[in-house]
Amino acid sequence: MVTLVLIGLVGGLITGISPCVLPVLPVVFLSGGVRSGERPAGRPGRRPYLIVLGLALSFSVFTLLGTLILSALPLPDDTVRWAGLVVLVVLGVAMMVPAVQHLLEKPFNWIPQRRVRAEHGGFVLGLALGAVYVPCAGPVLAAITVAGATGRIGVRTVLLTVAFAVGTALPLLGFALAGQGVAERVRAFRERQRGLRVLAGVVVIALAVALTFNVTDVLQRAVPDYTATLNNALDGQGGAAARLGGSGGSASLADCAQQPSETLEDCGKAPAISGIQQWLNTPNGAPVSASSLKGKVVLVDFWAYSCINCQRAITHVEPWYDTYRAAGFEVIGVHTPEYAFEHVPGNVAAGAKRLRVSYPVALDNKYTTWDNFGNDSWPAEYLIDAKGEVRHVALGEGDYDGTEALIRQLLTAAHPTVKLPTATHVSDTTPSSPQMTPETYLGSERANTYAAGTPLPAGTRDFSYPASQPPNTFALSGSWKVGGEAVTAEGRSGIRLNYLANDIYLDVGGTGTVTAKINGRTTTYRISGAPDIYPLLSAEDQQSGTLDVTLSPGLSAYSFTFG
Repeated sequence: MVTLVLIGLVGGLITGISPCVLPVLPVVFLSGGVRSGERPAGRPGRRPYLIVLGLALSFSVFTLLGTLILSALPLPDDTVRWAGLVVLVVLGVAMMVPAVQHLLEKPFNWIPQRRVRAEHGGFVLGLALGAVYVPCAGPVLAAITVAGATGRIGVRTVLLTVAFAVGTALPLLGFALAGQGVAERVRAFRERQRGLRVLAGVVVIALAVALTFNVTDVLQRAVPDYTATLNNALDGQGGAAARLGGSGGSASLADCAQQPSETLEDCGKAPAISGIQQWLNTPNGAPVSASSLKGKVVLVDFWAYSCINCQRAITHVEPWYDTYRAAGFEVIGVHTPEYAFEHVPGNVAAGAKRLRVSYPVALDNKYTTWDNFGNDSWPAEYLIDAKGEVRHVALGEGDYDGTEALIRQLLTAAHPTVKLPTATHVSDTTPSSPQMTPETYLGSERANTYAAGTPLPAGTRDFSYPASQPPNTFALSGSWKVGGEAVTAEGRSGIRLNYLANDIYLDVGGTGTVTAKINGRTTTYRISGAPDIYPLLSAEDQQSGTLDVTLSPGLSAYSFTFG
């Protein structure tokens, strides 16, 4: 716990001095120096503390809980950011126009003995600043974001978040106190407090406008990331993500996952399938009960419907289910989402239907069963014998004949008199050649192969392809709205991908067309409905090249996957 708190503090300090916070520093400095009209000159004010407290609080809370809150409400993903921008504009106007400030304070005047002073507006200003700067980068913040997005919020996550907030607040408080110190000591500032308030209001409004049109991105791209080395060193020391890792699964189950074997092993008692939001492919949507699995050989398959690796695995799992079901074999597909759109039951049901999945599917939207198994991969298969013991763990693709042989062995052990059908021996399409291009995420949260070599900031702006582009990277052109998970075309927008692979798939959703130009050939695909993966290239041998993809307005692209 102590190490985790130290990681949070150091990560927060690094974030508080990183280029990502540079645009807010003028606001923090000037606003910290604005004296409340009710406080006599020379008396220390609380405004700098309130500004930084509000900023650190909202920055951390929205990072930790923002995904959970927005998923529970029918609101767009960027609601928090837009609300923060509106509040910034209103507060900026209030700083400049006393009548507006009094109007904002009026609703609180009914509270006995608790008149809201102008100084308290600093806390609201801090809240707004934190809301618009949630996307600040850093490995510690990334770990907290993943924990919040997946609902893995426990004592360790909260401790890390609090420590991170404190670390972030310290350098920002230094700037706010410096602004107050200048205002208190320099005569010109003391005598021109009214002018200082107007100036601070102008700066706050200017920041809101700059954030709206992503002008601050220019500053962040222009300034080298002088904290990159510190972040890398911090991430290499055990890492916050590793220390927040899954808490489920027994030690023996973890050992089986780390040491794959072609023979049956003793991996411990099978964890519970619990926390399921909804069941598919069962009578009237009823849960699969533990009693109904008694005496059966069970395969628990973790998957996500838009995962190409999972789709290739399903071409084996479904024939196993069809072939051996009558002999006492059961499959439970635990659908644990990777993207927000994969939380939607209708999308999962449509995806399962397209993939011809007929076995029971459990929607594990809260990652409960995922954590019970201590799982960390898509796809992942846990083979359980008739006594409820896990006997084999297979992470990722491949060796399907070996897994089928183990299924047959367990069925024979459970029912010695059973006569098994001929083995399926479905052709294995797992890529066998070296795969140089990794899975390429396009949203700002995980766009680690963006060609510019800098973080891809969220927001709407125009892009252009670079003069040269490194291998295994992507670049954008045209107008795009960059979200946490996806990029959405605002006009006739393009993506250029330099790749090395046999097959290329694009995860895309919406209604419109995708035009792909590759190896001199141009192909147009019609897209409709929930996000899903579409094949753009299928080749016998691995090849390197450049793929140019054009999306019509409104389409959202999530990732490229390869085979």
